[in-house]
Amino acid sequence: MTILRLSHVEVRVPDLELATAYYCEVVGLIETARESERVFLKGWDEHQHHSVVLTWEPTHGLNHFGFKVTELEDLDLYAARLKEAGVDVVRYGPDEWAPGHGEAIRFTLPSGHSMELVHGMQQVGNLLPLTNPPPKPLGLPGIAPPRIDHIFLTAEDVGGMTDFFVDVLGFRVTEQVVGDDGFRIATWLEVSHASHDIALVTGSNGGLHHFAWAVEDWTALRDAADVCAYHGVRIETNPTRHGATRGHCLYFFDPVGNRNEVFTGGYWVDPDNEPTIWTEAEMGRALFWYDGVVNQKFLTVHT
Repeated sequence: MTILRLSHVEVRVPDLELATAYYCEVVGLIETARESERVFLKGWDEHQHHSVVLTWEPTHGLNHFGFKVTELEDLDLYAARLKEAGVDVVRYGPDEWAPGHGEAIRFTLPSGHSMELVHGMQQVGNLLPLTNPPPKPLGLPGIAPPRIDHIFLTAEDVGGMTDFFVDVLGFRVTEQVVGDDGFRIATWLEVSHASHDIALVTGSNGGLHHFAWAVEDWTALRDAADVCAYHGVRIETNPTRHGATRGHCLYFFDPVGNRNEVFTGGYWVDPDNEPTIWTEAEMGRALFWYDGVVNQKFLTVHT
C-alpha cells in the first residue's frame, strides 16, 4: 500500500482563456484536453494525462488535489483506512471525473481540503521518444518545468492535520516549525523520499498557499525569473533559498491570483530520519534563509 507522489491539482480560475494562455505560454505547460469549463495541462516530462486542471469559477483557489498510488488495490485499502478514521469516501470509476483521469477515491481532510488518491491515469507520454531520446525537447515555451513538485496548504490546526497525514495516509514529517507554546506552526511531509511533497502552515482552513513545479537547477530558476519579468508576471519573492528543505525557490502569481512556485534542490529522506525542528523565532530563516524575514502578505492566502 503505497502513495507515490503528488499527482495533480485542480485550481479555480475566473478567466479560463487568460489562465490557459498564462499556464501554456509563460509557465510552459502542455494542453492535453479541453472542455467548456475545464482545461487539462501537464509538464513536458510527465507521462500522465494531466497534473494541473483549470476549472472556470468566479473565484480563484484550490478545488482539490490528488496523489498517485502504486496499485489499484491501494484505493480499497486506503478507503478502508479512511472509513475507519471516520472519513467519508467517494469513489470515481475510470475516467468518470474527467477524461484520462483514471480511478480515484476522494475525501475531505479535517481542514476542509478535498483530497484524492488516483490510479491508472491515462499515459500520454512525455515529449521524448522511448528509443535513444535526447535529454530534453528543443524549443519549449516559457519556463517549461518538467513536472509538478509539491503543494502547500493552510489549516487552522496544523498539528491535527499533520497527525492525520502521518497516521491515516502514511506520510512522514521531514521538518516543522514549533511555536513557543509547543504547537506546530508549519510542517513539511513526504512520501516520495523528497524533502517534501506537501506542506502545511497555520492559516485559514481550506486555503491554498501555493503549488510548485520542479526545475533542474539554480540556472533554470534564474531563467524562470527572467521569463516572469519579460511577461510582466508579478514576482512575489525573487530567486532565493529556503532553510527548511534547503531548496531554492521563486514565487509568483498567475493572472487570476493563484500563487505559483518553481523549486529546485532539497535533499533525500530515509524513512527513519528524525524531523528537523525550527523554533518560532527562526521561522523567517526556515522559509527564507538569506533574509530571515517573512512578511504578512506572504502568509496571506485565499480559500
